[in-house]
Amino acid sequence: MQTPNPTLPPDRAALLATLERERRWDVIVIGGGATGLGTAVDAAARGYRTLLLEAADFAKGTSSKATKLVHGGVRYLAQGNIGLVREALQERGMLARNAPHLVWPLGFVVPAYQLFDQPFYGIGLKVYDMLAGSRNLMDSRWLNHQEALAAAPTLAEHVGGRPLRGANLYFDGQFDDARLAIALMRTLFDLGGIALNYARVSGLVMQAGVVGGVTVRDELGDAELTLHAECVINATGVWVDAVRRMEDERAQMMVAPSQGVHLTLPRSFLPGDRAILVPKTDDGRVLFLVPWNGHTIVGTTDTPRRDLPLEPRAEDDDVDFILETAARYLSRDPTRADVTSVWAGLRPLVKATGESSTASLSREHTIVVSKAGLITVTGGKWTTYRKMAEDVVDTAIRRQMLRAAPCVTADLPLHGAGAWAGQQANLNAPDRYYGGDLGLLRSLPGADNVIAPESGLTEAHVRFAARYELARKVEDVVARRNRLLFLDARAAEAAAPRVAAILAQELGHDAAWQQAEIDSLRSLAASYRLDGGAGR
Repeated sequence: MQTPNPTLPPDRAALLATLERERRWDVIVIGGGATGLGTAVDAAARGYRTLLLEAADFAKGTSSKATKLVHGGVRYLAQGNIGLVREALQERGMLARNAPHLVWPLGFVVPAYQLFDQPFYGIGLKVYDMLAGSRNLMDSRWLNHQEALAAAPTLAEHVGGRPLRGANLYFDGQFDDARLAIALMRTLFDLGGIALNYARVSGLVMQAGVVGGVTVRDELGDAELTLHAECVINATGVWVDAVRRMEDERAQMMVAPSQGVHLTLPRSFLPGDRAILVPKTDDGRVLFLVPWNGHTIVGTTDTPRRDLPLEPRAEDDDVDFILETAARYLSRDPTRADVTSVWAGLRPLVKATGESSTASLSREHTIVVSKAGLITVTGGKWTTYRKMAEDVVDTAIRRQMLRAAPCVTADLPLHGAGAWAGQQANLNAPDRYYGGDLGLLRSLPGADNVIAPESGLTEAHVRFAARYELARKVEDVVARRNRLLFLDARAAEAAAPRVAAILAQELGHDAAWQQAEIDSLRSLAASYRLDGGAGR
């Protein structure tokens, strides 16, 4: 397969026609989140003919609902997981280098209200710096009382009757999770692979007792295809067990999902360019207050969950916990009325499977190869997605499903990175995420016509999403190509009619389609509002 021109848009109708003609692949990846996209990029970069299939939209699930941090995990230091932290910090450095338009350093203020807080955390953060080695973003340092307030002006002067003594400042990476997913999708096309959203895998193809392909249904049409592959990889996050049971209905459950909730607040709650980290709350959880896209996001929670909804809803207890804890550490108490969006994601925490073929290559992710050869990967986090992908493809090579080829993604710039090296941009401007595509974006009609100032969404962004990023629904645009829904749910609802009209023009849909899309977005936006669906 020839590598397509990176500037050409992936046309969905043409992609379906390609699948009709080309039924055999080296690798088929099921799942369009962080792990699936990363695995597909790794495979394509090694020269394998690679296809990725996603039942909904890219990053629709957990991968668009992270805390927007590329980090080593400072809390793991206290647990003694030095190897895990070192690996994540190395991956953080690679990602910052390979995607400078999507990842940048962010300073975190760790306030000290007790006598030994500052030296205790300060020593740990110096270890954190050392573990990062040459890939450290910036050195941590101590801040006195005045410096702490200068860095985070809304910090509370007292907590529990104890005065603010100072703080520690350290640096991790910040990114936009859904935009990184889209960059990986575009990178896959640049490498000659194919990604298709709204393509649901409905079954596995068995050949002589071995998984040899998939059956797939076009969710936006009526096409059903049977596709074959040397290697089928199940990278569907919290939903991996559903795919595993397509092969063996008695397969043990691998995933114990945990729900994390985030709230979005106005920028006034964190007006500077620094984040705040509360390393230990009353129940032992970490609390982040992070500036992001002109707003403030606060999270996260960690609540076990039995069901697996694609759009989980925040519980009232989780919302109250975040607001009450944030109020303790801020000079101004956030209330439910201040929340512009609330969103929840499911983390795929891995349980012991008891299967002898389980290869636990990391404390955070697990790879299982079934008796019939289905490779399943789950667990992990965005920061280590590249290493997870490398481990998965290496596993396929060791199992002789694929010919040997070295991993090259450690030094692979992601789509849009090339023309961005060394450039600086307003960190709150959504345009920076386009990197080298920025000129193309600004050449489209409506580049100056702002639809939603809350996120900077313009008519050109909508057109670009439809032409170049496989956006097919209003939700695709306002939730993941642009992050309006996560920033301000009411603004997303208000923008839906204009977005629907532009998409209809780009994709050839009628008025009935537009109204159905508007209604669908309004229903979804209600669940992102505290007055519209959370806690129900």
